[in-house]
Amino acid sequence: MAYDDSNIFARILRGEIPCAKIYEDEFALAFSDIRPQAPTHILVIPKGQYISAADFNAQASDEELAGFYRALAYVAREAGVEESGYRLISNAGPDSHQEVPHFHVHILAGQKLGRMLGPPL
Repeated sequence: MAYDDSNIFARILRGEIPCAKIYEDEFALAFSDIRPQAPTHILVIPKGQYISAADFNAQASDEELAGFYRALAYVAREAGVEESGYRLISNAGPDSHQEVPHFHVHILAGQKLGRMLGPPL
């Protein structure tokens, strides 16, 4: 699958669509989710054109990988959710309900989040 340069996160990175920016560096952009699923719901995206975690881990440079994951940890720490806890979610592909074909990680916190999934099928 080729990267879709018209996806909403690519457009946000190019400045075509505004976002509620929380953090930005050379490797990542973090912003508030427009449909929050928890009191704290932040999206962290890499600046490169990556579709999924697998694509990112296979194609990104070591510097991009380290920079992105450091940004992810920094954003969680600055959001003040380390002590109470938080969840990181990254969906990949249609079965996971990935809505935007640009690798991204959700930081969810600010309430008890419950089980990751319901009971086993």
